[in-house]
Amino acid sequence: MPRGDLYNFLKIRDAIDSVGEKVNLIGVVLECGFPRKTKGTDWFCSVRIIDETHQDPGLPVNVFTQTRHQLPRILSVGDIIQFQRVSMKIHDDKINAVFYKKYSSFAIYEGRDGRNLVPYQTYETFREKDLDKNFVIDLRRWLQNFQFDEGANYFSLIREINGGESFNLVCKIIHIHEGAGNEWMAFVWDGTDAPPSNILQKLEDEMHHPLPLHLESLPLSRDTLCSFPSVGTVLRVVSQDIEHDNLRLLKTGEWVKLLNLLCEVHAGLWRCVLTAFTKLRYTPNEDRLKIERQRLYDERLSRSPQSLRRMPFWSLPWPSQVTEVDGDDDDDHAIFLTLMDVLTSSEVTASFKCVVRVIAAFPWQAKDFCFPAGIDRIRLTLEDSTARIHAFLYAEDGVKFFDGQSSVKALESKLNALLGVIADNDGEQNDTRRNPPWVQICLKSQSDKSGSRHYRIFSTKLVA
Repeated sequence: MPRGDLYNFLKIRDAIDSVGEKVNLIGVVLECGFPRKTKGTDWFCSVRIIDETHQDPGLPVNVFTQTRHQLPRILSVGDIIQFQRVSMKIHDDKINAVFYKKYSSFAIYEGRDGRNLVPYQTYETFREKDLDKNFVIDLRRWLQNFQFDEGANYFSLIREINGGESFNLVCKIIHIHEGAGNEWMAFVWDGTDAPPSNILQKLEDEMHHPLPLHLESLPLSRDTLCSFPSVGTVLRVVSQDIEHDNLRLLKTGEWVKLLNLLCEVHAGLWRCVLTAFTKLRYTPNEDRLKIERQRLYDERLSRSPQSLRRMPFWSLPWPSQVTEVDGDDDDDHAIFLTLMDVLTSSEVTASFKCVVRVIAAFPWQAKDFCFPAGIDRIRLTLEDSTARIHAFLYAEDGVKFFDGQSSVKALESKLNALLGVIADNDGEQNDTRRNPPWVQICLKSQSDKSGSRHYRIFSTKLVA
């Protein structure tokens, strides 16, 4: 078969016209999927490649090998891969190339900025040729000015996500967390705020099953949090049935395009799932969608007036009138800050003005607030687009918060408004779904003897 001759490379455009033949190809990795086991004994992964003759949608190459370690181990989307003797097929009316373990082979080279002309991985039957280096050099040169033309609507912003749906995301990898056991989590960001989700929990559940402050098993260190952006949602991404060794393509500090992420809500917190059908797409430094997201973020931080720049997107144009805070635009707390600003503040003792949702209270019954002697201690769970924290009401701050009310009925009414509770005529919660309003609060941070920081609410009045 002349087209399968090891010294004859076909351009992708010509390979697409060669269905039924074995061909040799070389191209840039536009997308790659995660390895998974087939229904039989083989391992499988899919790689989509492009060259100067064909970029949209690229050519899928389905690779089947006997073991997982024989599959292509691509270090970076955008690297160059050579395939020898792959079969051109049609499946579901779409053309693809198939790598068969018995007679196909491959080699992978560094991409655009690479200098080494030696492949960093080869299949066991691969035979290198002198001309290979020229093809690699040509593709690197072509990549210097290549821009993949993607429609803006093909990728969502974090503020556009919906629970239970799959979507595509352009994002920056902020942190990779590997915890105890098999815990793995990536933290990603695009500068926008995830939409507030309904809280599907009754107030009394806070006693035995409190809403979590985070999805990871243990809280991240303060040093790690200080590396996070303080504006915009940092989204948690977990893996489903994907071995951690295969997640090496996700590198802290880099922008990536993730295709077919599954979006979920857990205890009101957003998370996304990498599945066997998730793919990574090539994202160069000059990528148009990456630059567009950075521009939106910069415009947000230059918004006028300055006091609105860090307010949650979903609270605009102004938070509800459920609460009032003391002070005016000339005081120290005039500029709204995010809860991530609060958590990462360099000052141990400091005051902040924030726009948050109050999603839980403990105790949850007004009769347990210890009036008229004053409020003993109430723990409120606060969230905005960046974080969740516990904040406490004590003594005179609690009295002020409830505007001096001591009637249990009046307190319950105010608390229901704050927590987004829809109650029946008897004051009972008749719907577990809650959507608490955005409210203004003043927070003060302080530390205990162990150095742990705690937060209390002050100079805030619940007026609903």
